[in-house]
Amino acid sequence: MNAASLQSFFAMGGYAVYVWPAYGVFFIVLLIDWLAPQFRRRRVLRELRARMARQGARKERTPPSPLRGEGRGEGLHLP
Repeated sequence: MNAASLQSFFAMGGYAVYVWPAYGVFFIVLLIDWLAPQFRRRRVLRELRARMARQGARKERTPPSPLRGEGRGEGLHLP
């Protein structure tokens, strides 16, 4: 492959102005399509960890209610 044929390949028969940006957009979209699920997974895991931490903190500071069956017994037994 000589320099002239390589130059004509990159010129794309005069359509290089249209072809190379199309390749660029394609590869950018392909990269985003590959990265988006990874970022989404990280975000979901971070949100779940925060939710679990909030629930754990809520359980620690909320005293058990005898009406809901929490604590030592089965709950309040009414006749």
